[in-house]
Amino acid sequence: MDSYLDPTEYKSGAIPVEELYDRLCEASRAIDGLTFNRIVAVGFEKLTPNQQGLIKRAVAKQADFCYQNAELIESPLNSYSISGVSMSFDRSKVMQLGGVTTTAEVYSLLLQTGLAYRGVI
Repeated sequence: MDSYLDPTEYKSGAIPVEELYDRLCEASRAIDGLTFNRIVAVGFEKLTPNQQGLIKRAVAKQADFCYQNAELIESPLNSYSISGVSMSFDRSKVMQLGGVTTTAEVYSLLLQTGLAYRGVI
């Protein structure tokens, strides 16, 4: 499956070109998980232009977040401390839902689409 965001639409520039397509595809799969595969069920092209735009922004932000924080996200540690200095994710900005680590900003974009609603539709 391809990405919901074409590499030519990606504007951030945080991800090297040679990794961009794979990172966007990984981010799209994360977005599918956060939206309970509702995008796959309906079809991206059948969503409203507003929903498509929000999803594309969410994919770009998720790809940037995962690229910039890859070592921390992939680490089995929840937090650690060395010589009195400790480190952990800020729970108000970073969340984990259904095995996907994302930011509150990405999740907020998905909530605006109506596709991340946790209740029964």
